[in-house]
Amino acid sequence: MKIKSLLFLSFLLFALLNTSCNTKKNSEIKQTNNIDSLLMMYPDSLPILLKHGTYYFKKYRFDKAVPSATKAFRLDSMNLETRILFADVLNNKPDRTIEDVVAAQRHFGYILKKQPKNTKALVGLASTFSLMQDFEKSFQYINEALRIDSKYRDAYILKGTNYLQLNKVDLAKSSYETAVQQDPKFYEAYVALGTLYQKEDNPICIEYYTTAANLEPKNMDILYLEAFALQTYNREVEALQKYREMYKKDDSFAMAQFQQGFIKQFYQNDLDSAIVFYDRTLVQEPQFVEAWHNLGLCYEDRKDRSQALQAYSKALKYNPQFEKSREAVNRLR
Repeated sequence: MKIKSLLFLSFLLFALLNTSCNTKKNSEIKQTNNIDSLLMMYPDSLPILLKHGTYYFKKYRFDKAVPSATKAFRLDSMNLETRILFADVLNNKPDRTIEDVVAAQRHFGYILKKQPKNTKALVGLASTFSLMQDFEKSFQYINEALRIDSKYRDAYILKGTNYLQLNKVDLAKSSYETAVQQDPKFYEAYVALGTLYQKEDNPICIEYYTTAANLEPKNMDILYLEAFALQTYNREVEALQKYREMYKKDDSFAMAQFQQGFIKQFYQNDLDSAIVFYDRTLVQEPQFVEAWHNLGLCYEDRKDRSQALQAYSKALKYNPQFEKSREAVNRLR
């Protein structure tokens, strides 16, 4: 039986908003190529397996982290570094099962018998109890880790995750704030805070997204969150500037083109520009139903019935249940 993901990782998935993957820095691409090449050259090297698994675990690339961590554990299950990485991937992979969580719990417990003050293992153990909805025990191990190291960032992150699951949003925000006080460069927590405030319809979310974007200036997903928040709170001129900057960095990021079209159409009544941006969007994402529908609206407003019907028909081709386009077709016919 599968068990649900930790909420903090869910925030990162939310941050992606079903858009394309992050644009990587050249140095990151080089590092990725290096670590992959090393593993191909030395597939049975424990240090390289650990380095490879840890690298991808930190990037939430569990498809690559899991095989390396599993092989490292099989090669040397007595190595505590190997065991903690293996426990981490078991506990965090998206398709985890209850059996995986129980196994991770056992591994973290083994590490703590050897190293009772290992804060990483304490928080790891706490996270297994979070996944099992045993928050009393989870907080117990979190607090034990904080007694050892009051500045341990990950303990505050998990504490915030627990509070969110308990629907104690203010306490969750406080925990995430404390986490970034300990590690001001931890951009994921700024994204989580921005998400929480945006759910409350609080424009302060923009500040958190901007901070995250400044820390990760080539992360397209975070730049999109910042731009979309500006757009949401009627700062469309600034939003357009952000979308233009995104286009310069990655002209394949379709959502940046779509939102520029949306602003031109619905905020500025500039239909010619809107059509250009929707066309660019559809070059990248030909099955983007909303872009086809909005393109149809533009042509309809320009009294171009034929082009409008073609656009609405495309929307319905890719999603026959899209009622807005169906209603538009019926209206025009």
